[in-house]
Amino acid sequence: MGLWQRHADGILQQLPADRLLALDVFRGLTITAMILVNNPGSWAYIYGPLRHADWHGWTPTDLIFPFFIFIVGVSMQLSLCKHQRSPGVQLQAGALRSLKLIGLGLLLALSYYNLRDANFDWVAQRLLALRYPGVLQRIGLVYFCCLLLVLWLPWRGRLLAALALCGLYLLGMYGISYQDDAGNSYRGLLEHGNSFAAWLDHSLLGPNHVYYRSASPFAFDPEGLWSTLPAISSCLAGVLTAQWLQQPGALSGKIKAMLLAGLAAVLLAELWHGWLPVNKPLWTPSYVLLSTGYAWLVLATCLWLCDVKGYRRWTAPFVVFGANAILFFVSAGLAARLLSMIPVGDTVLQAWLYRHWFQPLFGNYNGSLAFALCFLALAYLAMYGCYRKGWIWKV
Repeated sequence: MGLWQRHADGILQQLPADRLLALDVFRGLTITAMILVNNPGSWAYIYGPLRHADWHGWTPTDLIFPFFIFIVGVSMQLSLCKHQRSPGVQLQAGALRSLKLIGLGLLLALSYYNLRDANFDWVAQRLLALRYPGVLQRIGLVYFCCLLLVLWLPWRGRLLAALALCGLYLLGMYGISYQDDAGNSYRGLLEHGNSFAAWLDHSLLGPNHVYYRSASPFAFDPEGLWSTLPAISSCLAGVLTAQWLQQPGALSGKIKAMLLAGLAAVLLAELWHGWLPVNKPLWTPSYVLLSTGYAWLVLATCLWLCDVKGYRRWTAPFVVFGANAILFFVSAGLAARLLSMIPVGDTVLQAWLYRHWFQPLFGNYNGSLAFALCFLALAYLAMYGCYRKGWIWKV
């Protein structure tokens, strides 16, 4: 048996017998892709598929976050069935988990200090200008709202809730008028900086506390308030998928059905795109349909490879990353911030490494990608160490 086989078998043997390997692999693939696209050597040199779409439309990168939201829903349903506790206990635990996720997101947002600027004022430029929304903040909010619906609604109610949330979102986006500071009225727009969702972020969060602060006429956030509604629908899609997989029936038949449903959802979303654009920052319902369709395709493929064909060893690195997904995301975020803070000559360590090592060796784009892959390799060593010792960070 070779070194890789022993390494992979050692990882898989640590998995509890009741774990759904395909879900762990899907989670690991997703968080790996998230870290890969978040840590290029240079933001000026990124291959198209590793970038977000400029506005309407999508790239593979735009599927990563909704995949994670979908997986949260699948995991929620499996956990609720595994741990039979009262709704009150589940709600209390869920509220605590949500607050932890939001707190970690805010901690990441605050974890930066400009060491190259002697006049940098962390309180004024970071704390008082804190970006309130974020990836972990959205996961926390979506998780708790979805949990509320799941605890008190049967499967038909959950399905209707997912559809109703998308309907309510569209009602706001197309039916509610809003005004800018000059008194100009708008309604039904899906423009960058001009939509009901953007107006709501600008009005309630403030232009100094969102990601797109210079957007006009309204500053807004891609993880903003109104777009959280259809994001909950994405999570409910994961819950309903897990519920369906738990029903009696042959797994092979379910995989085929999931593949067909995924293809149909993707096709319908692409057709719908002509009327309601697929848009990640706005999290439009067509985007919910598209990303859910692709999530079905990926999950079905993982189930077929792992549970039908028995191909398991290739999954080992993704099991390691997926087992500690939140720790991986937070530690990678902190490491990236350190690389962007430490001064080296006239620049920072991250840029220095890219310019002096990766760019000369591999070129602009390949060097940027090589930096991200090296970042992942080092992260794997750290996460594998945690996995071997059984250090799994439960939020």
